[in-house]
Amino acid sequence: MKEQHLILRMEGVSKAFPGVQALSNVDLELAAGEVLALVGENGAGKSTLMKILSGAYHKDTGRIFIDGREVEIIGPRHAQQLGIAIIYQEFNLAPNLSAAANIFMAREPRRPGPGRLFVDRRRMEREAQAILDRIGARISASTLVRDLSVAERQMVEIAKALAVDARIIIMDEPTSALGEDEVEKLFEVIQTLKQQGIGVIFITHRLEEVFRIADRIIVLRDGVRVGSMSIQEATPEKVIRLMVGREVGDLFQKQKAEIGPPLLEVRGLTRRGVVENVSFTLRRGEILGFAGLVGAGRTETVRMIFGADPKDAGEIFVEGQPVTIESPRDALAAGIGFVPEDRSNHGLILPLSVLENIVLPSLDRHTRLKVWLDRMGLVKTAQEFVHKLNIRIAQLQQKVMFLSGGNQQKTVVAKWLALRPRILIMDEPTRGIDVGAKAEIHALMSRLAQEGVGIIMVSSELPEILGMSDRILVMCEGRVAAILDREEATQELIMAYASGEQVQEAARFSVPATS
Repeated sequence: MKEQHLILRMEGVSKAFPGVQALSNVDLELAAGEVLALVGENGAGKSTLMKILSGAYHKDTGRIFIDGREVEIIGPRHAQQLGIAIIYQEFNLAPNLSAAANIFMAREPRRPGPGRLFVDRRRMEREAQAILDRIGARISASTLVRDLSVAERQMVEIAKALAVDARIIIMDEPTSALGEDEVEKLFEVIQTLKQQGIGVIFITHRLEEVFRIADRIIVLRDGVRVGSMSIQEATPEKVIRLMVGREVGDLFQKQKAEIGPPLLEVRGLTRRGVVENVSFTLRRGEILGFAGLVGAGRTETVRMIFGADPKDAGEIFVEGQPVTIESPRDALAAGIGFVPEDRSNHGLILPLSVLENIVLPSLDRHTRLKVWLDRMGLVKTAQEFVHKLNIRIAQLQQKVMFLSGGNQQKTVVAKWLALRPRILIMDEPTRGIDVGAKAEIHALMSRLAQEGVGIIMVSSELPEILGMSDRILVMCEGRVAAILDREEATQELIMAYASGEQVQEAARFSVPATS
């Protein structure tokens, strides 16, 4: 890459936290109009490096050059002034304000006059609309953010970056909550940004996206840059080997399990306006994949089964016996565990330790005379599952908030496995974790199925659905569009049913709840 084309160069950047060397002598380069994929396992140092670039952290050593001029980034506002913007996985938007107000927050255009006290709302909306139109976002600038979809909110975040004349945009896991159609739209926007000479640093764990959108790849491992290559030089196997320092082999380590009799039967599950007449059967040792576009009703369905959301109609049977599930406590009593989609807000209590998070749902099983806690038993249980799931921690008392995404996810799984469930619901079980941790989660699911656990896996990643499922239930607009056997399922067929293109043919794949 020629020097004159670089808009960003980071040289020898290092950063240490108490007891951890997060980055060691890392270099990074970005050219105008380039999409650079920054990849690595959780804990590799990607976020730390980007927080240094965006002004959230100060580097210990190293140099940063913008357009060939050395700069010392002293904070987030200074980074913005230098043309650097970051879009985090969790959006930083005010839901009760309009898209325009969010785009120009703290920089609102003012009406002329004494003191310039009043915001010129017409001008603000006009300029915000121009930026939204520039990236092809079909959003009215006056719309409240709370009324926008996840994908539309992301467009507002991109517009915010352009509003400060950003020339370097960092996107941290931008597709983690998007459906296939929304990902396509985002990639179109990124292509538009490239054509406008903006450099994009794209952080993702989805390697298929890297090979679709990136021009170049930089790989970090354990805080060190271990590889840099053009997309033409790269292969998935080469990138994975650099990321994890070993051969991962088949990412979907599904082993054959004996499929037994029905464990869970759902008949006519309905919540008006959300899910309509959902029926299916889950068998012992089976992994039943739930596929569909964002908003199809997959998460809402499994939350109703677990009692986290109310239902208007429907029956649930566990091992042939009807059960009444009106709360998660009822589901736990029926032998159902639930790994939620949002591990940070719904799966973990981040300020608590690994020990406390793992044993919290099973405290009743570790009490003596319903009064005294069996502390030795609690520690023994936590140690058992830390070992079984290979959760990488310094000690059981380590706070969950300081773990990598993959180890947080394994902690969520551990707390439900400690209850020895017969049925385990896993909603997006590998979202936002690296390929090594994904392989471990997939291998664990396979072992559980071999032990006779029935697993419902909700996933937006079609390779995961196809690689791990024995059968695939496809949802479209709150209904079951098809139930496919592993052998007949393809990405094209699943997407056809998920998008409603095969509604008429779907009837021939429908199965009675007792089948």
